[in-house]
This record gives sequence, structure tokens and C-alpha cells, in this order.
Amino acid sequence: MSGRGSRGPKVVAFGGGHGLAATLSALRLITQNVTAVVTVADDGGSSGRLRDEFSVIPPGDLRMALSALCDDGEWGQTWRDILQYRFSSNGPLNGHALGNLLIVSMWEQMKNTVEGLQWVGDLLQIKGRVLPMSPIPLDIEAEVNVSGVTEIFRGQVAVATAPGRVQRVSLIPENPPAQPEALTAIREANSLVFGPGSWYTSIIPHLMVPDIHDALVASQARKILSLNLRNDHETRGMNAADHIRSFARHAPDVRLDVVLADPRSVDDIAQVSEEAAKVGATLLLRQVRSSERKDVHDALRLAAAYRDCMEGIFGDA
Repeated sequence: MSGRGSRGPKVVAFGGGHGLAATLSALRLITQNVTAVVTVADDGGSSGRLRDEFSVIPPGDLRMALSALCDDGEWGQTWRDILQYRFSSNGPLNGHALGNLLIVSMWEQMKNTVEGLQWVGDLLQIKGRVLPMSPIPLDIEAEVNVSGVTEIFRGQVAVATAPGRVQRVSLIPENPPAQPEALTAIREANSLVFGPGSWYTSIIPHLMVPDIHDALVASQARKILSLNLRNDHETRGMNAADHIRSFARHAPDVRLDVVLADPRSVDDIAQVSEEAAKVGATLLLRQVRSSERKDVHDALRLAAAYRDCMEGIFGDA
């Protein structure tokens, strides 16, 4: 694979929250040239409070990505735990994650979002880089079918908990700018990885940023869609094939190369293979879930599956 070098292939992973963290925990085992491009639409909890108070992009998903890229040594795991530490009190710090406060502190000091994240990454000695998908905070708006009636929900928390089936999402502002460094990473990448993660609030939003969308269309990198192990509230009632259809509906001109799925998460292999083929992809079935917890990815198994995806090794699970 061209561009591999001694640090491994150049990989860009898109998402947010626990899903992106699972991908990064796996990717750091096979490359140090990984860039996380993270959603910036969170409006709840500690991130939402800091977003409102300091007029910054929400730091929570960025914090989780930084934590996932820490190595397994004492330094990395100690700082990972510190970054994820959440205060519990009867005062204004209650619920805040220390890592969120550290990130916003660096932004206040550096006056530069990317530079601040780089300093935090250097402190943690992470394997890779973390970037926001946009330099401005965004809002997600969704059309949701509620008992046969289309209703509009705005905000990540509202969309994630909407009482119906999401049909389509969009971003506010409608045509937000992309983080320039994220566009450079996409152009230089050997592989691009979407998912797993919250489908409509962490994965699909990347396709809605015009410059990121155009960069994805132009990219010759291998494009991998990693499906979730199970549905969450915002994707209840959807099967594996529905996820591929949704991706195609939001970005019909972004072609994929591989759809990666755990065999237990696919109810109809023929149907999923057919939908994958419609977007230009091959379905790759690999056991990637943990043996102990069926709803959690195993980092080693997922890393092996990603390596197969990047090297074009296909076959039965």
C-alpha cells in the first residue's frame, strides 16, 4: 500500500463518542498515522454546558478520541483515566469531565483549536491526531416519522432520543465550513473509515459538510463502512441493510469499497451484500465483538478486520 511508511498506512476515521473510540482503539494497533475527524454537534451534558458558556465547539467527543489513542503503557493509561475522570459534587463542577476542562483551557490559552488539541495529544503521547470536522459548533436537525407524521427535531440530544424513526438529517448552519486540516488528512489518506457509532448523530453528519463530502468523493482511498453491533435508540427498527441505504441516501455519490460487519449483526447476508454492492462495496464478515460483552468491540479482532479491509483480503467469516 502506497504511503505506508514506517508508521503504518494513513487512515482517517470519522465519528464520535464510544463508536469512534472503538475504531481508534483498534486502528492504533496497526498504524500511528491515524487521524480522527470528530463531530462537533454535541449539545448535552458537560460538553453542552462548556459549548454554551465559552462559545466553543463541544469538547467531549474530542476528549474520548484522544483517550482512545493513548497507548497501553502506564503513562498512556494514567492520562486516559485522568482525561475521562468526571466530577461528582453538589456544585457547578458536577458532571464535568476533567478532560473537557483541560481541552477548553488549552483553547483559551492557545487561541487555536487544532493547536490546543495537539498540545493535549502531546501530553498524552497519543498515537495519532484528533481534529474537529468543523471549526464551529453545529446543530443537527432531523426529520422523524412519529406515528406516520413527519416531525422536526433539533439538537443532538433531541435527535438521539426522538420518539420515532429518523428519516433524514441535516446540519445547522446548512453549509458549514470544514476544518482545513481534516481536508488535508482526507486527501493524503490511504483508507477512510466510517463508523461504528451513533448513526445519525455521529456518522452521517460528516457527509453533510460540503467540503468534506467533496473530498470524500474525490478521494481514491479505500473507503470502509463499519456497521454497529446493535441498534441504539435512534436506529431502532433498522437492520444492517437499512444502514447502508441510509448512507447512500445522504451521500449517493460517495462510493464505498468495504462494508464490515459482525456475522451476528447481519440478519440477511444476501440482502446486505446486495445493498453493499449498490454502493460499490464488498461485504466482509468478521467476528469483531468481545467474547465477554456482546455489545462491545474487541480491539484486537477489530484491528485484524480493519487490516483485512485495507489490504483487500475478503472471504467468509
